[in-house]
Amino acid sequence: MSTTETLIAAADAHSAHNYHPLPVVVATADGAWMTDVEGRRYLDLLAGYSALNFGHGNRRLIDAARAQLERVTLTSRAFHHDRFADFCGQLAELCGMELVLPMNTGAEAVETAVKAARKWGYRVKGVPSGMAKIVVAAGNFHGRTTTLISFSTDREARADYEPYTPGFEIVPYGDLTAMRAALTENAVAVLLEPIQGEAGVLVPPAGYLAGVRELTRERGVLFVADEIQSGLGRTGRTFACEHEGVVPDMYVLGKALGGGIVPVSAVVSSREVLGVFRPGEHGSTFGGNPLACAVALEVIAMLRSGDFQRRAAELGDHLHRELGLLTGSGHVTEVRGRGLWAGVDIDPAYGTGREISEKLMDRGVLVKDTHGSTIRIAPPLVITKEDLDWGLGQLRGVLGA
Repeated sequence: MSTTETLIAAADAHSAHNYHPLPVVVATADGAWMTDVEGRRYLDLLAGYSALNFGHGNRRLIDAARAQLERVTLTSRAFHHDRFADFCGQLAELCGMELVLPMNTGAEAVETAVKAARKWGYRVKGVPSGMAKIVVAAGNFHGRTTTLISFSTDREARADYEPYTPGFEIVPYGDLTAMRAALTENAVAVLLEPIQGEAGVLVPPAGYLAGVRELTRERGVLFVADEIQSGLGRTGRTFACEHEGVVPDMYVLGKALGGGIVPVSAVVSSREVLGVFRPGEHGSTFGGNPLACAVALEVIAMLRSGDFQRRAAELGDHLHRELGLLTGSGHVTEVRGRGLWAGVDIDPAYGTGREISEKLMDRGVLVKDTHGSTIRIAPPLVITKEDLDWGLGQLRGVLGA
């Protein structure tokens, strides 16, 4: 057996099979490239589902983490630490908001947003106890906790985890008429991904986000934008909501906020909304720890320059032009996305998304499939045009285009 086969067999023997990774074992990585245990190099066109927006081993982020590792890494929220105020203040400023509630994972942050919206609904809006409703969209992916899969429409995500948490209404993504009907008097929030990532990088119809923003203001309902994948530069703007000039009531952030080094997430909103929490009502031992804050502060500084957003916009235009040409190949039925983020639908008669991903892996390119026939492309924002073109050339080769 090869080293790869040996390590995969060992992992299979001792780990629960909740994922189905491609058969590659990564040993090192730098920028947009990864090297496996056999010494083979691969172009990373997934970027950890946007957690690695700034590339593998980004020197600024590594240096920030290393410096903090020498000082203090964890205090818990039982005590203050000297990086916390800067992190909260600078992230609030980046978002144009007032308060930050830091957590670790994206799912934790969405759970926090759900709790904040409900508490706001009872304490501020005056919804009767136990009656708060949050409206979500079909095709969503907000995480895998019991509550979050309770309003998923993905059968695999939901199966065998019932009974489900009540209090949610699911409407079709992109349908303002259905959204309007769902915003009844006990609605406290609309929770949406500005672009649905796991669903295949679905971009809503033009005007949809602005329409949701108008409806939520009109009905006295919070607009909560899950920008865990779409935010922090991925789409060519700091936040995907900006493409429609929309500012939500609450941002839910994660993934790239930790620079691919540590898990960092946060809910960012107004004092009116996040001010509903009192000591002891919600928390996280590692949330807002010194190491996380140090890395996230460097992420925020990098985003302030605007360089990564501009790069994602410019290379994204090139990416979508090139991918658009594949729709005439006979093997690609649709391409969607924004910035350096794309979903490519493969004609099922030609192959599944998994099969295409495996063929690309054999050519030195790593992507990941979703929903059977779709592959997702989301390279680190630091990728060069030459490397991106090489990767797209491998895709053309696999598709015979």
